[in-house]
Amino acid sequence: MSEFESPWARLQAGNQRWIEGNSAADVMRGAARRGELTRSQNPFAVVLGCADSRVPAEILFDQGLGDLFVVRTAGHVLDAAVLGSVEYAVAVLGVPLIVILGHEECGAVAAGARLVDDAQVPPGHIRDIAERIAPNIRRARAAGATTLGEAGGLHSLYTVDLLRQRSHLIDTAVRQGSLDVVPAQYCLVSGNVAEVRELARAA
Repeated sequence: MSEFESPWARLQAGNQRWIEGNSAADVMRGAARRGELTRSQNPFAVVLGCADSRVPAEILFDQGLGDLFVVRTAGHVLDAAVLGSVEYAVAVLGVPLIVILGHEECGAVAAGARLVDDAQVPPGHIRDIAERIAPNIRRARAAGATTLGEAGGLHSLYTVDLLRQRSHLIDTAVRQGSLDVVPAQYCLVSGNVAEVRELARAA
């Protein structure tokens, strides 16, 4: 990595390597690297992603042990434990980037959409996940999102707002310029991770 390469550019480069089948991370996942990390860690990014088994952050960004601080919940929903984990990475480990990683065909986003669109309430604690996602689905619908892909992309975008609203620590770091937060969407077919900026890029 160039000393001038941003953390997000580093992740994008890793994603491109993985898409092309040219992984460079194997050496950074072996015994030697494991030994280097026994006493400390210095990850360069937080990935707040979905728990979906098809979206392993270290693999799709082609990173090694100790590179990423990963927090995963269904639909990357926020709760106190998630917020505390992300705040730890920012305040204690000094991580300069948070990536909110959504993906296509997300079951949690679909559950939130069914709750909003059809008043279908899922069973058990899945309901709690759907209810946490529902406000972002309503906001996405108001913005013109019609497909699940569009709603999912905007859910990542709106999670950035929610993260800053709920964490003074994170919001302050962003305002001070020491932290960047990037909403992103993963394509299951191509393997590509793209930044979400607006509805047109969220599908």
